[in-house]
Amino acid sequence: MFPLSLKKEGASTAVVRTILAINETDSSMTFAGNMPEGSRVRLMKANFDRLIEGASNAASFSSLKEHKPQLAILISCVGRKLILQHRVEEEVEAAREIFGSDVVLTGFYSYGEISPFSANAKCELHNQTMTITTFTEL
Repeated sequence: MFPLSLKKEGASTAVVRTILAINETDSSMTFAGNMPEGSRVRLMKANFDRLIEGASNAASFSSLKEHKPQLAILISCVGRKLILQHRVEEEVEAAREIFGSDVVLTGFYSYGEISPFSANAKCELHNQTMTITTFTEL
């Protein structure tokens, strides 16, 4: 279940697509997101430690605010779960290490995130993401 890097014709950046299913009967694949005809794709190799480190980095970025968060909502792409399998708990543990035990953690799996790749870019669907939203009552 290697994810694919997809670069649309004329685009300067690529997005990641998760393979959700393979149908050997009709030689087809189902992806979490569109696969526009004419796009350039390449197989990617997942690195468990880097995926978990990404969750830690997302938590670190989320906790840089002036006020310590009281609640953190962790949204992980189902593609990360498919790759990490039994190690999926390590994403939450990595976030917990950053936030500490007094921050309430909750979350769910999604089929991706709709966001810009960089500032002033148009929004695209991204797979293999970890998004964290934090809340603090002042």
